Amino acid sequence: MEKIKKKLYDGSDIEILGPTYEPGKPEGEEEGQWKNKMQGREGYIKYLKQAERYWYNDDWFGSEKRKNPA
Repeated sequence: MEKIKKKLYDGSDIEILGPTYEPGKPEGEEEGQWKNKMQGREGYIKYLKQAERYWYNDDWFGSEKRKNPA
């Protein structure tokens, strides 16, 4: 892994990780098939329920919470 040297706000040096992904574009039949990563029907339903909670529910948690609703 490539490490990059940067300066912090106080002027001290720090090493951070560089790009950790493989360059290029995914290819093949499995590209973009996120539904195939679910373990059965229950996993798919759980994913959809969480997505709906995130977008449509007023109950927010942790860093998602807003002081003033949009």
